[in-house]
Amino acid sequence: MSIVSDRDPRFTSRFWKAFQDAMGTRLKMSTSHHPQTEGQSERTIQTLEDMLRACVLKDG
Repeated sequence: MSIVSDRDPRFTSRFWKAFQDAMGTRLKMSTSHHPQTEGQSERTIQTLEDMLRACVLKDG
């Protein structure tokens, strides 16, 4: 699985890279100031928020 990041310094730290390795995921960096990749990142965030919200409502 890959995770797309907007190059935020929090996601480029050694800790985050080690975490990605431990979880078996890959971190892909989006192109800065590129509308298509920024939109993709925002849509992914919205999807994750919707999924988390559904889990909270389901489990109470």
